[in-house]
This record gives sequence, C-alpha cells and structure tokens, in this order.
Amino acid sequence: QVQLVESGGDSVQAGGSLRLSCAASGRTFSIYAMGWFRQAPGKEREFVASISRSINRTYYADSMKGRFTISRDNAKNTAYLQLNSLKPEDTAAYYCAASNSYSGSDYYRYDYWGQGTQVTVSS
Repeated sequence: QVQLVESGGDSVQAGGSLRLSCAASGRTFSIYAMGWFRQAPGKEREFVASISRSINRTYYADSMKGRFTISRDNAKNTAYLQLNSLKPEDTAAYYCAASNSYSGSDYYRYDYWGQGTQVTVSS
C-alpha cells in the first residue's frame, strides 16, 4: 500500500502563488507516476498534471499549462505542484494520486489517493 498526504493549501488573493506538496509513504518503490487532480463543489474531478517517476515526463491539462508546474523529488518521495497566477476559478480541493502503471489524465486509473488540500482564491 501507498499512503499520500497533501499539504500547502491556503487562501490567497487572485494573482498569488502556492506550492502544494504530496508526501508518499509505504510501498513507494511501486509508484510509476504521481498526479494532481482538483474538484470544485458541484463539479467533476479534473486532471491537473502528472509526472512519471523514472524519466520525469510531465503531462498537463491544457488549461493549466503555463501557470502550474509539477515536479517531484524521488529521494523524498514527494511530488509538488506550483500554482502561479491563481484565479478565483482555481478554487478547489486539490488531490494527489499515485499509480503503479499509468501516468495520464484518467482519474480512475490511479491506485492511491490523498485526502486533499483546499485552495481558495479570492478576487
């Protein structure tokens, strides 16, 4: 099993920045890729970005490119999501996920999930 714990969510004003962290523990050697998703109240879960473990290949939702950056530190078993130029529509719970074999945008193909961290952006 793999456990994921997110941190870094906060309330910020539009234009601000945050860095979210996702610390993995347990059978971390089995992780192929880590991803970030978000879900706003009343909306479906939305893919944000993912990164593969071995070659650090990254994928982004088209609407996130340029403002958000995903990275990881394998030595610390931690993934990060840098959020810049935040907008009120970025307000959501942000979830970290890990997969043993997949690195794309389909949430149902991820094996492990964190509890989420709240990002609130005010105008």
